[in-house]
Amino acid sequence: MKKLNIAYVGFGKSTNRYHIPFVRTRDTFNISRVYVRSLGKNPIEQAALEATGTIFSTNIHDIINDATIDLVVVVTPATTHFDLARQLLTAGKNVLLDKPAVEKRSEMQELINIAKEKNLFFMPYQNRRFDSDYLTVKHILETGYLGRIIDVELHMDHYRPSDEIQNGRQIDGAFYGHGVHLVDQMIALFGVPDRVTYDIRATRNPASSLDDQFEVGLFYADNMKATVQATEMAMTSYPKWVIKGSRGSYIKYNMDQQENDLKAYILPGDSGFGKDAPQDFGKLVYLNQSGDRIEKYIPSITGDYGRVYDAVYDTLVNGAEKLVTDTQMLAVIATLENGFTAQQML
Repeated sequence: MKKLNIAYVGFGKSTNRYHIPFVRTRDTFNISRVYVRSLGKNPIEQAALEATGTIFSTNIHDIINDATIDLVVVVTPATTHFDLARQLLTAGKNVLLDKPAVEKRSEMQELINIAKEKNLFFMPYQNRRFDSDYLTVKHILETGYLGRIIDVELHMDHYRPSDEIQNGRQIDGAFYGHGVHLVDQMIALFGVPDRVTYDIRATRNPASSLDDQFEVGLFYADNMKATVQATEMAMTSYPKWVIKGSRGSYIKYNMDQQENDLKAYILPGDSGFGKDAPQDFGKLVYLNQSGDRIEKYIPSITGDYGRVYDAVYDTLVNGAEKLVTDTQMLAVIATLENGFTAQQML
């Protein structure tokens, strides 16, 4: 089996929590190089990789000039993504870009154009396409239990109160930070919406210019609506998913467990990693072909963020279609950007 050489740009929490632990469970990748602005910021993690042959450097040109690198993964602050990705693509490198990938649709289009011109791979790291709850919902929709879908609600809620005034660029706010996941999941399930409505606000401290709450409606054919919502002020839990269809409903509390496990130092490959407990399974209520009302709990399909890397490998080695298509990439960023350019922020 061909093994691909990866280089990471950035070596902070996200690289060490959401990327490297999953790559280490696969024999299809070798972590060849890491670019950091300063060495020794995460000394234990750095030493562990150096012990297996990974080379650390403070010069990004060490990656650019290394012809053995098959894929560069950019995991840096969102405001740096566009310039770094453009530099790497222009230099002839395949790029997997952490999310939110960019701030503007025009930036995404430019990166796509460079990749096409140079016959390179370019894609955002939409790891939440492999959340357990998302995979389970996708399976339920494909089975047709619910009939024609009427309404979908998808939440990403927390309780993180703060009186501080939060200012920054739009890409630093909740709609870009959380919305990039939720909007992508809706577009992956249902396609590009016909129209979108926005409610984007700063609620923890109304004097902030940076949003921390949103409720966005995506409207589709046959009067279907998908609502994506996130807040930092939800002290009591709300269902992660609520789906209503012409023949049934589905409700699921609690989000995918991978992030919680990673924070608790339970790693991919450990027993029980990412698995829902039975009490966290979603409830499906539907009418069967005889018209009988059926209620049952659906075991969650175990998630695995590393499947993004599997998809990248399949594209680079076997020529498979990208997990996230160019059309989807553009639609997600356009949906995020339009929430502000349309001046819908309240």
